[in-house]
Amino acid sequence: MIVAHLDLDAFFAAVEELERPELRARPLVVGGDPRGRGVVATANYVARRFGIRSAMSCAEALRRCPDAVFVAPRHRIYRAYSETVWRAVREVCPTIEQVGIDEGYLDVGELAGGFARARAVAEAVQAAVRAATSLSCSLGVASCKVVAKVASDRRKPGGLTVVPPGREAEFLAPFDVRLLPGVGPKAEERLAAAGIMTIGALAALHDGELERLLPGKIGALLRDRARGIDLRPLELEAEAVSISTEETFERDVADRERLHDELRRMAQRVAERLAASDQAARTVTTKVRYPDFSIRSRSRTLPVGIDDPDRIGQLACELLDRALDDRPGALRLVGVGVSKLEAYRQLVLG
Repeated sequence: MIVAHLDLDAFFAAVEELERPELRARPLVVGGDPRGRGVVATANYVARRFGIRSAMSCAEALRRCPDAVFVAPRHRIYRAYSETVWRAVREVCPTIEQVGIDEGYLDVGELAGGFARARAVAEAVQAAVRAATSLSCSLGVASCKVVAKVASDRRKPGGLTVVPPGREAEFLAPFDVRLLPGVGPKAEERLAAAGIMTIGALAALHDGELERLLPGKIGALLRDRARGIDLRPLELEAEAVSISTEETFERDVADRERLHDELRRMAQRVAERLAASDQAARTVTTKVRYPDFSIRSRSRTLPVGIDDPDRIGQLACELLDRALDDRPGALRLVGVGVSKLEAYRQLVLG
């Protein structure tokens, strides 16, 4: 098995920087009100130099950096960027376990065949993400999920770390034990009280001491992980939760009529895929990307599912008009998607 863990770098903050380039050189915090009880969701790398980190109170972040810019999270925009990222990743590496809006595991082995080519596949994924969104991501490549996840955090932002087979325990050993996935605050406290401060020290525990510190199955599981042993496979989605298609133009398009024609053609393809799976959809979404790579999406949810291409196309065009009313301009890309899928039931009159 060769698996990569992909982590988008400071994702929420990176999207805000794309949307507002003037923020790139400023310490930026995405989170709540610093004068209330808000919490930091993420911070850009300028802000992190001041010790600001996720889950810190925004009041503390403001104390550490009085010049920081605070913005409220805009989850709809983040979801739109995330969908574009994972679509681009799947074009390079189709087998994915997405575990969050900004991270997931990729089956690199099905493409690379061996570690000699694994780095090239990971680099292609990074290039695809950057080309699609201008965002950067960090990847860790290893023989199992736990090592890949630790590795992805080593060279942020935009880094790539490959841990060859047989070097897993050696790679993990120097790191603080709290960095091992699965070690929570209570386990860290127990291990620290016994002088177990590194992943290597946890890996070296003998059975009796391990049972005393971390009794039950959790102790054996964490020691295995500390030794670079993790047998978990990728957990794949059992069924599609959405159907979508999109088109990137060779030249930016401003003509509204041509954009409508493109959306109607896409609606036809989406409807064909719905029909092939005997499904209908309650939500229609139109996505647009501007020349500066910023993304907007507009959606409408219906009380009953539809699979008619004309109706999907009509809604997609209306949603495009809404997006362009909010921000006029030429477009680099348009897309149509449907979600809230349900089994199609034909009404029989008798």
